[in-house]
Amino acid sequence: MVSKICLQVFEKSILDYHVFDDISKESNNPYNKNQLEFLLYQKNWIDTVQWHLEDIIRDPEIDPVEALKIKRAIDVSNQKRTDLVEYIDSYFLEKNKNVKIQKNASFNSESPAWAIDRLSILALKIFHMKQETERTDVDQSHVSSCKKKLAVLNQQNKDLCTAIDELMDDIQNGKKYMKTYKQMKMYNDEDLNPVLYKTNK
Repeated sequence: MVSKICLQVFEKSILDYHVFDDISKESNNPYNKNQLEFLLYQKNWIDTVQWHLEDIIRDPEIDPVEALKIKRAIDVSNQKRTDLVEYIDSYFLEKNKNVKIQKNASFNSESPAWAIDRLSILALKIFHMKQETERTDVDQSHVSSCKKKLAVLNQQNKDLCTAIDELMDDIQNGKKYMKTYKQMKMYNDEDLNPVLYKTNK
């Protein structure tokens, strides 16, 4: 099952990051570059770093210069994240290129990789919510509230895994087909962002 592979890789990536808990540390991807696992690990590592960048920038006491630096790092991270999603979809397209599509096959508007993107973020939510349930410096009401939230996240995780596996089965059996669209990230493009192209004139 694809979802099982995803969860195993995401867990490893998250645990590896938290050994150092350093937003500047580069990933040490343990997988071969031609494996799906390599792409999944890179994807989740980017998500994990960005999770912590988002935490930092929400500090009400953050220095404005540092905040701008973090904001630009988040923009770069978002572009890398989108690129990885496209690479993962390309992997699935290549893997299923010889599948005979059935006459009554339907199109799925969300590609497998974008569903996997949501699963990666969900894995981070579960990891950090679990941490909240284990805190000893808060009152019991906080822990109880977080345990309830964690139960919801775990159910969401289960449902999303089922949906991803069913989608992949349908694609592999020709019941559904997928398309990929190059994401048009306009804010980083000097030809599309008005602020950038006016500045460069």
